[in-house]
Formats: sequence, structure tokens, C-alpha cells
Amino acid sequence: MKFSNFLFPASMDPAQDEQIINETLREAQLCDQLGMEMLWLAEHHFDGICAYVDPVSFAAAIAASTKQIHIGFAVAQMSLHHPIRMAEQTSMIDNLSHGRLIVGLGRGTAYNIYDYQGYGIDPDEAQERLLEAEEIMIKAWTTENFEHKGKYWDIKLPMLRPRPYTKPHPPILRACSGEESMLGMAREGRPFMMNIQSNEVTRHRMDLYRDTMRESGCDEATVQRNVDDSWVWRNIFVADTDAEAKRLALPAFETQNEFRARMRKKVYAEQGLILKQETAPAARSKVQHGIVAGSPETVAEAIAEIDDIGVGGLILTFRIGPMPYDVTENSIRLFMEKVAPEFKTKMAA
Repeated sequence: MKFSNFLFPASMDPAQDEQIINETLREAQLCDQLGMEMLWLAEHHFDGICAYVDPVSFAAAIAASTKQIHIGFAVAQMSLHHPIRMAEQTSMIDNLSHGRLIVGLGRGTAYNIYDYQGYGIDPDEAQERLLEAEEIMIKAWTTENFEHKGKYWDIKLPMLRPRPYTKPHPPILRACSGEESMLGMAREGRPFMMNIQSNEVTRHRMDLYRDTMRESGCDEATVQRNVDDSWVWRNIFVADTDAEAKRLALPAFETQNEFRARMRKKVYAEQGLILKQETAPAARSKVQHGIVAGSPETVAEAIAEIDDIGVGGLILTFRIGPMPYDVTENSIRLFMEKVAPEFKTKMAA
């Protein structure tokens, strides 16, 4: 199993933006030094949920200040990006990082209508824009004298420069919040990213994902390769003892959940607009499903349960809500020194 850090830092006060952004860059460099496999970057606007806001520009900063860690988007909201500009930017980062970039794409937020309002985009167009943009980016990376006439873009260019470092282009990964979108990736024989779910739902979806690939004609080598390249998300916190982990992590987790809903509630109160109503608490907001917290031994046991499901990698959010940087750093160090080696030993055996 591969391990990664989802850099998803909240800045609950605009006056803290610079501090949080710089601390997040330090967090990325720490993970690189400790030998973690991946970093993932989010995209959210106007509310402080993700302090650095733009995964593309932040990925360039990380690429220039790290040596070996891979960098991925989880995800870039493609309805808010011009596909040619995105193809150029990601090709540049692919060159800067010498092939360490994974281009994770998604339709955009399912809840924050103000993301779309701020960019003047109709949220009902988001899925179509994603599909058209992905097609354009692949063709721009791989062909010359490219022309495209679609529903949203009318494009003509001689050649996209710089050409990607990775041939034929950087890997593309799609985020799938629902079961149906996951099945679409399975039918296409593609890996995917799963949002926070209970272990029960994670197992069900991974079994369904494998079975659907087989039914679609994929051989076992292809099925295993796509499973190895798929990722599932959990919040995580490691401390010396279970009691200390709960004392430090659970209040931060509860504050994080409330903060992420605050702007939605404000917009609804002021405008009467809501993009999607959560009819029941999502798995990500429930302590028993949304966060793994404890001593190294407790965390290793919890991760072993996920490993038993059969997933390629874990997307782990270490910095939770208002958690101070030094507390986060200690959690990361404990994980990499006392938890991750347990699974490397298992793989070697």
C-alpha cells in the first residue's frame, strides 16, 4: 500500500493565509524528506477551506522545492479552468518535476455554489465541461495542428509548448464521489480516487470496481494495475497514545466539519441558494468513519483493515482544521517512523 499526504489546510482567518500557505509548503518538504510517496492538492475558493486555493500554482512551488515526492491534484475543478491553459500549466509542472505529476480531475464541488458563482459558471454545465476539457487536454498534449469545435470551446493551435516530460502525457486520474461514476471508470479500465467512506462501503465499491472491469473485458493484470493506481481518502492523526490522539484530533475534526459548512449556510441565508443538500451526515463528518486517530499501534491496526480490502494507496489528511503546524509535523513523523514501516515489512515478506 502506498501512503500520501492530502495537503488540505484550512485558514479560518484571512490574516492567517500567508502563514498557513508557508507552513503547508514546509509540510510538503517534510514529506519529501521522510520518503512519502505522494502529495495531493485540493481546489476550493473564497472560503478558506483550502488556504492555497489553486492546486496548479501550488504544485509548481512544490515541484521546485522537493526532490522525489510525486504531486497530484485531488482534484482540479475542471469546470473552472480553460483546458488549453491547464494543459500548458501541467506540462510545465511535469517538466519542472521530471515526471512527478498526476493530473487529478473532477467536475467541481458538489456543494459550494459560490465556487461557480465566483467564476461565472453554471454548475449544471460542470460534468460536460469536465469531459470536454479532458479530451482537449489529451489531444493538445499529444498532437500537432490541433483543432476542436465543441459545446464549450472552439480551439485551434499549432503545437502546445512545452511538450510533456512524461510520454505520451502525465497520468490522468478521476475523482469519483458516487458509485456510478466509479463504475464508469471501471468500464473504461481506468483507476480512480474515492472520497471518504466507511470501510464497509469502501470494500463494496472496490469489489464492484474489480468485477465491473472483468465484465468489461479487462484481464487480471489490468485489473490489478488499476487497483494499484487507485486511492482512497481518510483523515488521520498519530500521537504517542490513544488518549493524546483523541484529545488533540477530535476537537479539530469537529471544528473542521463546522467550518466547511459555514459558508454554504451563509450563502443560503443570504441568497436562498444551495447546490446540494446533504440529507444525512456524510461518512467524512462521522468520527467512526471520517478519521483514524490513535497511537502508532492503533493506527497501524486501522490501516491494516483498509489494506485487507485491497486498495492501491491511502490519501491521508494529517493537518485537520485549526491544528497547529508543530502538532501536525509530529503526527507525520510518528506515522512515517512507526506506522508506514509496518507495511513495507509486510510487502517485503
